[in-house]
Amino acid sequence: MDPIQSINFYKDTTLSILLAAQNQGFKLFYMEQKDLFLENGAPFAEVRPLRVFDNPDCWYELDNRSAVPLNELNAVLMRKDPPFDSEYIYSTYILEAAEKRGTLVVNKPQSLRDCNEKVFATEFSQCTPPLMVSRSLKRLKAFLQEHQEVVYKPLDGMGGTSIFRVKSGDQNLNVILENLTQYGNETIMAQKYLPEISDGDKRVLIVDGEVIPFCLARIPSANDFRGNLAAGGQGEVRPLSDRDQWIAEQVAPVLVERGLLFAGLDIIGDYLTEINVTSPTCVQEIDNAQNTEIGDKLIAAIDRRLN
Repeated sequence: MDPIQSINFYKDTTLSILLAAQNQGFKLFYMEQKDLFLENGAPFAEVRPLRVFDNPDCWYELDNRSAVPLNELNAVLMRKDPPFDSEYIYSTYILEAAEKRGTLVVNKPQSLRDCNEKVFATEFSQCTPPLMVSRSLKRLKAFLQEHQEVVYKPLDGMGGTSIFRVKSGDQNLNVILENLTQYGNETIMAQKYLPEISDGDKRVLIVDGEVIPFCLARIPSANDFRGNLAAGGQGEVRPLSDRDQWIAEQVAPVLVERGLLFAGLDIIGDYLTEINVTSPTCVQEIDNAQNTEIGDKLIAAIDRRLN
């Protein structure tokens, strides 16, 4: 995970999962990405025994560090936030070596590599808005001309970073595309702008194929079009609409097939825009409002596989 001392106690999903695992009898070990290593082909990590507490003033204790073979662990949860860079890929190689030796890795390392959070959604074209994935400035400009108002975004970001809403005729278009694509050298996504964002960017969670019946709608602030909580959006827990449920049911079986036990769909209006597989969030907000016990569901799913 990311540094545990820096998390937001009231919102952090990883902490909810850790508390659920501890409550169900698992012994916890903490590691960061930098602690993983291969030695003579065998996967190891510098780990620290971890105890977690439901206490905003003291939510964790760590014991002394030691190097252990990863295959001595029953399960490893990969909860490192993007960016999805080369270091992230190297981590999945090490975790995959542990998986081959019998450790359950959640989510599956190969699927973390294969299922880019923006591009993965394009496999469900019946659910998505008009979109384009390209690094061609000509094609990306033509997409804007066709739809008149679009959103351009990088493929490896999170939390709403470097997302641009652009209207046809915007004099900043060239510089936006030049910067996002690094002058045509990096592939990005263009999506038709969805005005329904004003009613919220809905996060729908799926645990081992089970669709959680409530979502967190992240509503943009008055001076921003992005609903991401990291960009200042406000969260509101709601039941899923019939369309939300239908979209989730299109995606859920594919997630199970690919070893993605925990994923978060982003839905704006009636359209799927992203599928988050690296470190889906919003568990605490939904749990606190509806007592859904999402962390417990995930640990139960892991336990089923271990047994």
